[in-house]
Amino acid sequence: MGQQEYLIDTNIAIASLGNALSSPGKEFVNAIPPAISVISQIELLGWYQVSPADLLPLQNFVSKADIFPLETRIIEQSILLRQHHKIKTPDAIIAATALVYDLTLLTRNLSDFKQIPGLKLINPFDL
Repeated sequence: MGQQEYLIDTNIAIASLGNALSSPGKEFVNAIPPAISVISQIELLGWYQVSPADLLPLQNFVSKADIFPLETRIIEQSILLRQHHKIKTPDAIIAATALVYDLTLLTRNLSDFKQIPGLKLINPFDL
């Protein structure tokens, strides 16, 4: 895995691919090496009855991204997060990945993560 600084949440990957970000947000996301949690890989590629045309840009994005697997340190951090915060399991895994690897999480859903101490957050929609 390359030297990463940022972890891209699923909603930012979709917004970037769908041209929903502002110019500054899109420029920021496009300038960083793509890195995602395995959870985002599942969310991006696991759409129910997705058409091949809709799946292709998602597959291209995922194929270029560093993917952080679900490993023991992330599992343990996810458990701690769920014990101390009301957070959904996929969000806990994404947050734990960012914490374990000291990455800044790019997400539109700041409210899902803002209660987690030490988690660095950027919303590219606010750039």
